[in-house]
Amino acid sequence: MSESELLLTGLFLLPSLFTLLLILILKTKNNNHHHRFNLPPGSSGWPFIGETIGYLRPYSATSIGHFMEHHVSRYGKIYRSTLFGEPTIVSADAGLNRFILQNEGRLFECSYPRSIGGILGKWSMLVLVGDMHRNMRIISLNFLSHARIRTHLLKEVERHTLLVLSSWNHNSTFSAQDEAKKFTSNLMAKHIMSLDPGKPETEQLKSEYITFMKGVVSPPLNFPGTAYRRALKSRSTILKFIERKMEERKKRSNEVGEDDDLLGWVLKHSNLSTEQILDLVLSLLFAGHETSSVSIALAIYFLQSSPAALQQLQEEHSGIAKAKKHAGETELNWDDYKKMEFTQCVISETLRLGNVVRFLHRKALKDVRYKGYDIPCGWKVLPVIAAVHLDGTVFDDPQSFNPWRWLQTINGRGSSPTTSPAPNSSNTFMPFGGGPRLCAGSELAKLEMAVFIHHLVLNYEWELAEDDQAFAFPYLDFPKGLPIRIKRRNIT
Repeated sequence: MSESELLLTGLFLLPSLFTLLLILILKTKNNNHHHRFNLPPGSSGWPFIGETIGYLRPYSATSIGHFMEHHVSRYGKIYRSTLFGEPTIVSADAGLNRFILQNEGRLFECSYPRSIGGILGKWSMLVLVGDMHRNMRIISLNFLSHARIRTHLLKEVERHTLLVLSSWNHNSTFSAQDEAKKFTSNLMAKHIMSLDPGKPETEQLKSEYITFMKGVVSPPLNFPGTAYRRALKSRSTILKFIERKMEERKKRSNEVGEDDDLLGWVLKHSNLSTEQILDLVLSLLFAGHETSSVSIALAIYFLQSSPAALQQLQEEHSGIAKAKKHAGETELNWDDYKKMEFTQCVISETLRLGNVVRFLHRKALKDVRYKGYDIPCGWKVLPVIAAVHLDGTVFDDPQSFNPWRWLQTINGRGSSPTTSPAPNSSNTFMPFGGGPRLCAGSELAKLEMAVFIHHLVLNYEWELAEDDQAFAFPYLDFPKGLPIRIKRRNIT
């Protein structure tokens, strides 16, 4: 959950009248920066809104969109603009992106539109900075420890995968995106609050969460009838639900197993206030549900158009399944997961080409100079991760789905004869962000994808029932829900 930045990076804050007037007053002051600093080339666009509308116009998820293509072509990989009501430096440069993320808290800090804190909460990990963010992140990392993922979460991930896949009927057609969301929603509800799928309270929470999500990815217009207003109401309902669960836990705090989920763990091992726990749980429900479900849907989409990759996946997972059958085992274990080498290539390529996290919101804490350009203190900075992942000078044939490009990266073997190996992933491949805010749930997200892919390719074949593709709005979505037609595989 790269700070949950996957769906929130593109939300546009519609400023209040006061803010608009303030921007107007400060416009002359900002223009003085052009004389005092060597700013990157660029354009300020329209008064107040700048170039935000063009920047957020929907486009294919496997591209950077016409706006970015035009600006990079005209101004270079580092340019200035006015976005989200503020003067902004936009970076499609791999070096600057890494520099920004590695200097979190020193030269730059996370800086999202104010409306994000209003709906996710001021204690959400997404908007927190400094020591409080570090404390929250440590809590998440402790709960998502390597040992816990191996001994507990792997079993839960497989159980919820099988629960969803077993409901698929032969020769049926349905939304792959909805099924992926059902899987991650059930898993996170169990993982965070021990809620079992199908139970009335779980379904009620899921219904409120859907309303909440529609508001998170909509303009923050707090008027009756708007999606944002309905989301705020659902947020209140969800928080009351979580708080009720907290009170139930406190009454039986000495029972064995009460720290098996995140809520119980936080109550037992942290000193967070009730408000902080509520915002933490809500933000993790949001992040863990959306990021993984979109990634799984992307993998299903890319694989249906890549028979060679699908065949190699089937061979890899058939080998794992046969070895388990010979050993008399049924459940996947950590050794099985480590054997999924080509699967990890598919996951990396899905995240690179699909770009669930497209760009991040940062702010300069002091005047910064990079490659001869100045980034003034207080200016917004947008490192565009997708622009690097889709850069032809960084990745060979970047618009192609080519998992083999990652083989040399993971095990030192040569890459496919038709491609160049992937470059140094620590410098150019950052699907989960980087630096001190590197996604705390990245390993769990990859595990979810791998286990889901394992059972999917072993048991089913699929094709698109209708033409569909992922679009960036800038949050990722399949407009038709990715409808697929499936049939069961006959495996000897």
